[in-house]
Amino acid sequence: QLNMAKKEEAFLKEFKEGPLQFKPTYKFDLDSEVYDTSEKKRKPAWTDRILWKLKNLSEDASKEDEFPEEENPISVTLNNYVSYMSYGISDHKPVTGTFKLEMKPLVSDPLVVLNPEGEWSAEHDVLIRYSAAPELPSSAWDWIGLFQVTFRHVKDYVTYAWVEDDEISSSRNSKEVYMSASEIPKTGGEFLLCYFSNNLQSIVGISEPFQV
Repeated sequence: QLNMAKKEEAFLKEFKEGPLQFKPTYKFDLDSEVYDTSEKKRKPAWTDRILWKLKNLSEDASKEDEFPEEENPISVTLNNYVSYMSYGISDHKPVTGTFKLEMKPLVSDPLVVLNPEGEWSAEHDVLIRYSAAPELPSSAWDWIGLFQVTFRHVKDYVTYAWVEDDEISSSRNSKEVYMSASEIPKTGGEFLLCYFSNNLQSIVGISEPFQV
């Protein structure tokens, strides 16, 4: 039924699905792996499915010549597609898909280069030196965050400094901001700095890892 719909519905044609190498996931008697034994005796079906579609960024951007002669900067690979017969709280069995997402860099050089200055510890305020590319659309709401090297999201910062409010020196080639010692983790560890651009809503510079 899904395959027939994909042939008829334009919005479904570009969606992909992994191979169905598991049993139909519907309809089961509750708390069992037995297909429907009720009066209806419904036929087993692969009702629970995972489809995905990758937006073709290279085609969209070619109008503005952003990615000339380049492949799509994002690729998705399905690693596994499985069901779980041991779950019995529904007449469906749950299905999961695990994907590998690869993103090619859109620029070869970062918009911001960051360097922690001197020895970092919780015993004194610390300094950050950074330089920004001329094309960076800077904002008063830009900030530099201190992250553990294992961070997974921009909100995982330990602390941060506003690039304007906490600035202590500025020159043509670089600027310095400070972070308060009270915000530096006393336990120490391996950290890095990230520059977050408010206008671009993304991290545009990451320092090399360093010890606190």
